[in-house]
Amino acid sequence: MGDVLYKRVLLKLSGEALAGDKKTGVYADVLGSICDQIKNLVDLGVQVAIVVGGGNFWRGRYGHQMERTTSDYMGMLATAMNGLALQDALEARGLNTRVQTAIEMRQIAEPYIKRKAVKHLEKGRVVIFACGTGNPYFTTDTGAALRAAEIDAEVILLAKTIDGVYSADPKIDPSAIKYDEISYTDILNKDLKVMDSTATALCRDNKIPLMVFGIDKPENMVKIVKGEKIGTIVK
Repeated sequence: MGDVLYKRVLLKLSGEALAGDKKTGVYADVLGSICDQIKNLVDLGVQVAIVVGGGNFWRGRYGHQMERTTSDYMGMLATAMNGLALQDALEARGLNTRVQTAIEMRQIAEPYIKRKAVKHLEKGRVVIFACGTGNPYFTTDTGAALRAAEIDAEVILLAKTIDGVYSADPKIDPSAIKYDEISYTDILNKDLKVMDSTATALCRDNKIPLMVFGIDKPENMVKIVKGEKIGTIVK
């Protein structure tokens, strides 16, 4: 543990990150690459919790003609599918894992219990939190901020399709400026699309630092916990 900056981290993965260029479903090579780096974290002695989205299977915009809560619950079920895929890939690499869901589905996962989650982490198990907060109208970003606060995570590692926080979308605006460091208040004031505003405020109020990095280089998560300046730090 002497060569790592953080002892307990929460990794936030989007569902799209697991799909790679396919955009939908789970792409085994991408999933394997991410899980290889998670194993490297655990081998360093880092306690790892994960919150995963479900956008590779279902997004709210797909159900724009559907009642909002129904669409949101379908999204929560999609995160459980991704959680099981992560569990399978991590256990294939010799890691002990637990999936905990905010909506009870006891045949396939544990219900979320904070004390149980912390015990798993202390025993070196990777804990995957699925189904967001268990409530409609809240994103998995908010679920990540909430779980990070509950388990006393020292940092949230936010894996994005771009390599940090920019003044605008660099895919659209080539003049966009990348920030090495920015505050949560500035993100809210500038309306930067890093996390949704509820998640951003929750991180700010609980003083949880956020490291934003590009998922195209999953090895960056290991560099971050070793103290290297990767992506953007939000605090």
